[in-house]
Amino acid sequence: MDRIDNKGFRANVGIILMDGASKVLIAGRRGRSGWQFPQGGVQHAESAEQAMYRELEEEVGLAPDDVAVTGVTREWIPYRLPKKFLRKSEPKCIGQKQRWFLLSLRSDPDKLRFDLTNEPEFDRCRWVHYWKPVEEVIYFKRAVYIRALTELADVAFDGSQAPPKPASWPASWEEQ
Repeated sequence: MDRIDNKGFRANVGIILMDGASKVLIAGRRGRSGWQFPQGGVQHAESAEQAMYRELEEEVGLAPDDVAVTGVTREWIPYRLPKKFLRKSEPKCIGQKQRWFLLSLRSDPDKLRFDLTNEPEFDRCRWVHYWKPVEEVIYFKRAVYIRALTELADVAFDGSQAPPKPASWPASWEEQ
């Protein structure tokens, strides 16, 4: 059972996985269009880090030894779901609050797999430029992606200059 706080936000972890070439992994939801970072709910009696490792294995087939945690967002980053995506059943959930983990891939990218659960979340993936996921994710998650990627950029690029955000982004993306 997922954890939902008294404000109606579901605790969730997001995973930004980087390869050795400063690219990040995005994955495509099974049977759907669009792309996103691996993510998932935090269960009762589970820490955010435990949830991250569980989701990492369930969604992309990697074990803790396959990655190194290089950064974590300081706070939970919340977002509200549009009305059409709200859950009608109890417990009510108005959105998610996410703790984001930046991971470095330590193993071969060929270890990625999507078939470790009865109902896989993803059926494809690709490695992309650091800021590209913001353009690929569903509209209501853009501001969260920008906030997480911005906060973790210094760590991701080891203190050197992170690539600039695309000038073509509408300012409204960061305000959602």
